[in-house]
Amino acid sequence: MSDRYPLAELDDLPDDLRERILAEQEKAGFVPEVFLMFGRRPAESRAFFAYHDALMEREGNLSKADKEMIVVTVSGQNNCLFCVVAHGAILRIVKKDPYISDQLAVSYHKADLTPRERAICEFATKVNLRSDELCDADFDALYEHGLDSEDAWDIAAITGLFGLSNRLANASDMRPNPEFYLMGRVPRQK
Repeated sequence: MSDRYPLAELDDLPDDLRERILAEQEKAGFVPEVFLMFGRRPAESRAFFAYHDALMEREGNLSKADKEMIVVTVSGQNNCLFCVVAHGAILRIVKKDPYISDQLAVSYHKADLTPRERAICEFATKVNLRSDELCDADFDALYEHGLDSEDAWDIAAITGLFGLSNRLANASDMRPNPEFYLMGRVPRQK
C-alpha cells in the first residue's frame, strides 16, 4: 500500500462500488487492491472500470487470453509491477500456461507464441511505444492472421487503457496483492 495515496475503505465507498468489489472478492477470494486505490475517486473508478469491462468483456475475435496477453506485454514495457503480476496471474489461468506471463513481461520476442499471438503483441507494442508510426503494413500483419480492423481497434484501446492504468499504478506505487504471485503457477489441488 502506498503512503502517498492510501486505499479507500470498503465501508466508506458508495454502494455500487462496494457491491462490485464484494463481487470481485467472491470470485478471487480476496479484494484486489486496484479497486480500493481507484475507489478513492468514485466517479473515476466507475469510468475506468466501465471502459475496462467494455473492452475486456467485448465479444469478438480476441479471446480473454489474447486480451490479457496484450495487458501483460504492454505492462511489462511500461514497468508496471501491479499489472504484470495481477494480469499475469489471470493470463496464466486462462491460458493454462505457468510460463507465458513471465515471458511476455520480459519480451514477447522470446515468448512461446503462435504467429497470430506474435502479430497481436507486435501491434500492441507499436501502439504502446510508437503509435505515431503506425501504418497500413501494421494492420495488414493482423489481417494475415484472420484479425480485422475492429480487432486492431480493440488491441489499440486495451493498450491505451492499460497505458493509463500502468502510469497511475506506478505513480501511486500500487502493489499487487500477494495472492496474485502464485495464481496459475501450480495446478489447483482437487
